[in-house]
Amino acid sequence: MSKPFVAIVMGSDSDLPVMEASFDVLNKFAVPFEVRITSAHRTPEETKAYVKDAEARGCAVFIAAAGMAAHLAGAVSAGTVKPVIGVPMNASLDGLDALLSTVQMPAGIPVATVAIGKAGAKNAGYLAAQMLSLADTGLGDKLREEREANAQDIAAKNAALQEKLKG
Repeated sequence: MSKPFVAIVMGSDSDLPVMEASFDVLNKFAVPFEVRITSAHRTPEETKAYVKDAEARGCAVFIAAAGMAAHLAGAVSAGTVKPVIGVPMNASLDGLDALLSTVQMPAGIPVATVAIGKAGAKNAGYLAAQMLSLADTGLGDKLREEREANAQDIAAKNAALQEKLKG
């Protein structure tokens, strides 16, 4: 059986610059992923077929990024029982329309929704890695090590600030 992977779907190629933040996180932790442009509205049959195919090939988590009506994450979630993480994109209305479309799913069709835009894309990568770490203790160790390094970095910055304020 192949190693579980993350499938990232975007409603448009304009989402790519933002979603590269997800790629960076997944690459940092050596989490395999693949990326597709597909639309809940313009290519619904292709979207459905891709979700089924990815799941059959070992996809463990889906990340879906879309703006405006932002139904992509819901369309993906409707076709799988694998976890789906929705990333609302800022395509209009400061991304609030996409946020509400992504987070307001009917009962039984969950989508874990992260922040609008690049912070959300980055957190989607982390959340997908955390989900995969449930079955991969080595990945969990890497995530914990990064958290500790981040905490140490903040402590060092605080110490430097305190020294500067004394001077």
